[in-house]
Amino acid sequence: MNTEILGIILMFALTVTLAIPLGRYIGKIFSNEKTWLDKVFNPLDKFFYKLSGVSRENEMNWKQHLAALLTINLVWFLISMFVLTNMSWLPLNPDNNPSMSGDLAFNTAVSFVTNTNLQHYSGESALSYLGQLTLMLWQFISAGCGIAIAAVVFTAMKEKSADKLGNFYFFFVRSCTRILFPIALLVASLLALNGVPMTFEGKDTIINLQGDNVEVSRGPVAAFVAIKQLGTNGGGFFGPNSTHPLENPNYFTNIVETVSIMLIPIALVFATGYVLKRKKLALTIFGVMTIGFLLLLIPTVINEMNGNSAIEKMGITQNLGSMEGKEVRFGPAASAYWAINTTVTSNGSVNSMHDSLTPLSGMNAMLGMMVNAFYGGVGVGFLNFYIFIILAVFISGLMVGRTPEFLGKKIEAKEMKIAMMIALLHPFLILTGTAIASYTYAHNPETYAGWLNNPGFHGFSEMLYEFTSSSANNGSGFEGLGDNTPFWNIACGIVMLMARYLPIIGPVAIAGSLAAKKYIPESAGTLKTDTSTFGLMIFAVIAIVAALSFFPALALGPIAEYFSL
Repeated sequence: MNTEILGIILMFALTVTLAIPLGRYIGKIFSNEKTWLDKVFNPLDKFFYKLSGVSRENEMNWKQHLAALLTINLVWFLISMFVLTNMSWLPLNPDNNPSMSGDLAFNTAVSFVTNTNLQHYSGESALSYLGQLTLMLWQFISAGCGIAIAAVVFTAMKEKSADKLGNFYFFFVRSCTRILFPIALLVASLLALNGVPMTFEGKDTIINLQGDNVEVSRGPVAAFVAIKQLGTNGGGFFGPNSTHPLENPNYFTNIVETVSIMLIPIALVFATGYVLKRKKLALTIFGVMTIGFLLLLIPTVINEMNGNSAIEKMGITQNLGSMEGKEVRFGPAASAYWAINTTVTSNGSVNSMHDSLTPLSGMNAMLGMMVNAFYGGVGVGFLNFYIFIILAVFISGLMVGRTPEFLGKKIEAKEMKIAMMIALLHPFLILTGTAIASYTYAHNPETYAGWLNNPGFHGFSEMLYEFTSSSANNGSGFEGLGDNTPFWNIACGIVMLMARYLPIIGPVAIAGSLAAKKYIPESAGTLKTDTSTFGLMIFAVIAIVAALSFFPALALGPIAEYFSL
């Protein structure tokens, strides 16, 4: 078997192997059971509670959870805006990088607070070390919020009948101190030991092979990269992200970073089974997610390993596969694997340039974000999948003549209205944004010529990808798009805000509504939701509601480009 394929199998197997015990550990944290890290982190947790003046004892209903989440996110957004627009005179700026403009700071602050990490700038030249550290802190905070809100939904699913669903601050602090921090510390150490910089000194000067003096940017890179991967954040310390040799020096660091992308999202699926005491349900969810992931991964790997048909027509051999925009130290297979990993989650980091993917591979990357439920981002990925479960239960109940019930609670009109609004929000944001951008460019191409390096089908794909990435809170991009303009900064910022918080509010409202209802014990007439048949129904709902919504747009972009080669 090809060694590149073996590398992919190794990375996926390693991820699942680590995710199973991690899921059990996360389940214990959510259930407030004893763990071996309690002695280390209990004093730290108490310090944070005392410093912030909040109590972990106060039980909250679902509205109070959302109020806490939105309030602290607003505070962090304002702090981010202040730092980014004042970096030039603030400390930790050895390279004298300038402050950001208002529209770029707005886009960046929204991007990191919402766990999107869409970057319309190049980190090494646009941010001071204080700016980088501020964004790194938000990568912990945004990921911790996602995990905490997933814990709220788990609690609602677990309770037979309850109005109070735990304490948001309790879930949030433990997510940061017990899950994200220790794993990030381990990953950062592995990266630093393998050549990723970890320093507060400014640029270094080296002499290259041609004898020229070259200034090389550096900084606290290892710590930044660790949480960008584990928190499904994706924001790069350097502009080229993990294609940069100082973010991702070799194949070993590539394995570490790739495993980190999907580790916590998969672990949260297994944590669901532990918290609810329903392992079969967790396996059903994992199975549906994995089938969807493989359906996107396998053709992408094949496409990239076979090379580009347009180059083949020129009589140029492609023994290594399609290598445009890829790093020789990784190859096409590992690059394709990363591309699908980073887009089925809300990670968005890259180890190759997605703009250089062959057309159908680029389409698969977009589909991963358009579905936005095959593993997904930390915490919020499960929330997106939860919406599809609710839809599948309701449709299945109608098909077989049974009352739609999920975990002993009736699904009624209120829950269905919320679920459908959230399911349709994602395509609405993507398609509306792309339509406005396309209209603007088509009616004044001279004024907006800087937007597209590749007009035509691929140019449309670049704009479609940008709004898809923003709505999926992903952050990757087809970088042929000139996106550091007021239009793209503000439009993408608005989409990121709506796409982050409304899909959180909807599932939490549904979970809170169901938790307060009377529990109905299982009977012979209860629709089983932990079977392969129901898993197939969920997959069908995902395909119909999510994927097919985007087919016309994909036909105008990557599919048309494929047939034009």
